[in-house]
Amino acid sequence: MPVLIVLLISFFASLGLTKVYSGSWDYLLCGNIAMCVMLFFTAIGHFKFSKGMQLMIPEIVPFRKALVFVTGIMEIVAGIALLFPSLRHGTGIFLIVFFLLILPANVHAAINKIDYQKNTLDGKGLDYLWFRIPFQIFLMLWVWYFSVRPY
Repeated sequence: MPVLIVLLISFFASLGLTKVYSGSWDYLLCGNIAMCVMLFFTAIGHFKFSKGMQLMIPEIVPFRKALVFVTGIMEIVAGIALLFPSLRHGTGIFLIVFFLLILPANVHAAINKIDYQKNTLDGKGLDYLWFRIPFQIFLMLWVWYFSVRPY
């Protein structure tokens, strides 16, 4: 839920600021600024809660620690790339695929009741997926709308 709040507050704050400074509503720019801020916010978790995030990745996957850090860096780079119109379309496609690929880690975490922030196995469990799966779809649609779709 904090991630959704960060996304929406960033969107409306940037929308208001662009209206004040440019005199127009630049929805596309603001949608991408908001996603950039949200990606920075989630990337922090990759570094702050790296041990718990490693638990989200099945043990069969090698280099889990490196994967957590690399995906955090990828989120930062993708967030920055969204701010450049020439990179936006390709980055948007990358993010949609990225959000789809990280969904199994969230399913694995829910099945195993992983609380990545506490690095424990007493998380919310499968109930978490009732929010996470629709939210993941929402993020993909957000990126498609603001970054990928033809204008």
